[in-house]
Amino acid sequence: MSLTDPIADMIARIKNGNMRGLKVIKMPSSVFKLKILDVLKNEGFIIDYKINDEADIKNKILINLKYNEGSPVISDIERVSKPGRRIYSSASSLPKINNGLGIAILSTPKGVMTDIDARKNKIGGEVICKVF
Repeated sequence: MSLTDPIADMIARIKNGNMRGLKVIKMPSSVFKLKILDVLKNEGFIIDYKINDEADIKNKILINLKYNEGSPVISDIERVSKPGRRIYSSASSLPKINNGLGIAILSTPKGVMTDIDARKNKIGGEVICKVF
């Protein structure tokens, strides 16, 4: 099955999993998704993820969602840059998400990173999504 926007699909699956209170969600794997999940794990929004390489399940990512006293840690996650309209931002004009309580995930020439790291390194890039 071919997806037009696999990152939007990943975000929708995370949102739906949080709304239903699922502990683990599955989705197709890609290198870019793994880099976004690395950022979410390092920032404490998910517990962990792993790639499932079993014979019947080809290259699926299993994501362990994180909850705090029954409520999801990710209260909202939304796609900013879309295939039809890419959103780029310089280091000086990066958005602050909920006055610094959330993060923006960027794709920069130095790799996928948060808006905080991009400001420190004075690097701009494509704003992939906002998480809080």
